Amino acid sequence: MKILSEQTGFGPEELKTLMKCTYYSQRKAINKGADLEILIEEWPFLFEEIGMSVHFEELTGVPLKQTFLTSLEKKAKRLLHYLETSCADKSKRVLEAVIKLRMQRGQLKGSSEDVKDMMLLLLSYFDEKEETLFHYVEETCLAREVQMEALPVTPCIIVCGSSCYASRLFMLSVDHKVVNDHITDFISAICLMLGSYYCLNIHYPVKRGSTLEFVQRCFFNINPEKGTKVEKTEKKTLHVNPRVLTLIAELSDHEWRETI
Repeated sequence: MKILSEQTGFGPEELKTLMKCTYYSQRKAINKGADLEILIEEWPFLFEEIGMSVHFEELTGVPLKQTFLTSLEKKAKRLLHYLETSCADKSKRVLEAVIKLRMQRGQLKGSSEDVKDMMLLLLSYFDEKEETLFHYVEETCLAREVQMEALPVTPCIIVCGSSCYASRLFMLSVDHKVVNDHITDFISAICLMLGSYYCLNIHYPVKRGSTLEFVQRCFFNINPEKGTKVEKTEKKTLHVNPRVLTLIAELSDHEWRETI
């Protein structure tokens, strides 16, 4: 795989097979707490979309991007409609976010733009700051030019542009290091970010835990009855984030009322 990472003509099926065959060794290194630099050197495809997808599915049994895309097709427009109407009517914070995003989005259309709206409005709904999930840099910024000290330790999407809508390039950072600097679409960036939390045994930080757990449960179909990936605090830890459950219940109730 080290040799293949230096080439451009490798076949994806060959890479998938190699990733599956070496999964045990990858997990062994990760579980032993191998330094990130060593993981990048030893497993160069682990932070690429194809390699992480294989590792994630071996670990969780869930196809990473396929599951997200299927869930988006079924749920994204309904969730977005609920956030833009009922939630905006109840919350000044969400209403202000809706207005701001409409201005940023302009005339742009497409499912990818809807997903950007959805993620940014979820952050607003849960009162979690946008900068805790997205770090904005100049459009022409290279990976080596990113100010690493400004990045969080946990997985973060670096947006090359003034907004998610204006960007055509994204990067993924983990532990103050850019691990992928050539992500060309927003949906792949979300998948790689969430996949990193699972593949690298990282807890969701409290400051963005509600948004990440909602996306995990609603769009990646990972729904443990007990336990949460949000990092533990001194406060009593609940089995499931109550704010996440509230939004799921409110959304279901809204959909039921819409059918009457």
